[in-house]
Amino acid sequence: MKVYFDNAATTPLRKEVISAMTEVMSSCFGNPSSNHSFGRTAKSYLETARKGIAKLIGAEPQEIIFTSGGTESDNMILHCAVKDLGVKTIITSPIEHHAILHSIEALQHNKKINIQFIKVNEKGVINKSHLASLLQADNSKKLLTLMHVNNEIGNTIDLQEIGQMCHENNALFHTDAVQGVCHYTYNLASLPLDFLSAAAHKFHGPKGIGFSFVRKNSGLQPFIYGGSQERGLRAGTESIHNIVGMYTALQIGYQNLVVEQNYIEGLKVYFIEQIKLLFPKVHFNGNSDSMHHATYTLVNVSLPISKEKAQLLDFHLDLKGIACSKGSACQSGSTSGSHVLNCIQKGEISEWPSLRFSFSIFNTRKEIDYLVSVLKDFLD
Repeated sequence: MKVYFDNAATTPLRKEVISAMTEVMSSCFGNPSSNHSFGRTAKSYLETARKGIAKLIGAEPQEIIFTSGGTESDNMILHCAVKDLGVKTIITSPIEHHAILHSIEALQHNKKINIQFIKVNEKGVINKSHLASLLQADNSKKLLTLMHVNNEIGNTIDLQEIGQMCHENNALFHTDAVQGVCHYTYNLASLPLDFLSAAAHKFHGPKGIGFSFVRKNSGLQPFIYGGSQERGLRAGTESIHNIVGMYTALQIGYQNLVVEQNYIEGLKVYFIEQIKLLFPKVHFNGNSDSMHHATYTLVNVSLPISKEKAQLLDFHLDLKGIACSKGSACQSGSTSGSHVLNCIQKGEISEWPSLRFSFSIFNTRKEIDYLVSVLKDFLD
């Protein structure tokens, strides 16, 4: 049996997305910057997708900039905010994605930017009082960057509340919403944030495509130089089939959001029930067992398994056809473990093996039952 519980790393494409992309690849090969009919047809696909995506998240078409995905979007926004907007202080948390953390490390080294980290508790929840003090610390131009949904432990933040704090302190606000877009609704017309990052492959779209929301009149200048594509911010011929695939996935996801959210929530509740029955001492990392303070799409657990058995856990699950994550997929080649879990785990729990199980509309309770049957081999 093959079971895929690693949807926070990437998701399978919907069949409608494959059909839409195939049609574009077979019938629309023109360059959208060309003036002839082939180019105009491609341009029509491009701008229809831009307008459609903007409408779905409450933005204006001119505020949607297509990129290669979340990592590029994060990099573009952070580096351009420093380069073009005079940002001198970046505030973030120590449990952000490495697309953020490594970017600000580079900015600190190369541009001498001041970096401030918000305190987080053992659940990975940011200390809002500390955030307020950091926002009010001095008169330097500040940018706050926080994930809407943490990719490893699933914690969510209140974008409205955090954005309002930034607005009151004249700070810019960016959110990496890679794990949130198409799982939650957004109305960017009224939400007090300046920048947002998204990636299609997290919501059953293709890899290698995403977008940045950049509030109009932001002042950002080109990040990639060349032609005038993407309002001049990101040069390069647009990947029309990928953009259409992303738009199709976003449309279907939002059309079915309530039904699919309820279904996936049911899977998460069932998983939590079954894993508690199997391992009564199981530890849930962050707020991942919550339906109100974490996303409904994932659970991150530490299992009370002996060190000897734990060494075989990943291999055994893979051998049985079960895909999950020991941490974030972006960290799979690291030997230092998850920086998120290292930040929040204490004592005995830090010695237990941790696994992230993330669900989608394509998963079933039968698959969870199979997982539990496999994990029974690791009972002490």
